[in-house]
Amino acid sequence: MRSIGRVLAVGLLCGLTLVPIGGRGLAAAGAVDLNTASVAELSELPGIGPAKAKAIIAHREQSPFAKPEDLRNVKGIGDALYERVKDHVTVSAPKASAGRGG
Repeated sequence: MRSIGRVLAVGLLCGLTLVPIGGRGLAAAGAVDLNTASVAELSELPGIGPAKAKAIIAHREQSPFAKPEDLRNVKGIGDALYERVKDHVTVSAPKASAGRGG
């Protein structure tokens, strides 16, 4: 009977470590959209700090992301880092610019 209690206690503790405490974690927020995310949201991605987040935003201002794999085109993001974040990112269709039409 003691071993069942220990197994349950360990299982409960392991489950609690997967739940973010306070703030918005990636699990609560879902996938981060590369075309709309802020520096703060991008910085939550594994291996992405404020500098790389700013580089992602600068890249998307020049050329919005068409697919998550385009993240590899950002300076400083190679295959290894992309593999770490690929399951945490998504790409929405870029917004059409509000140009003057006739």
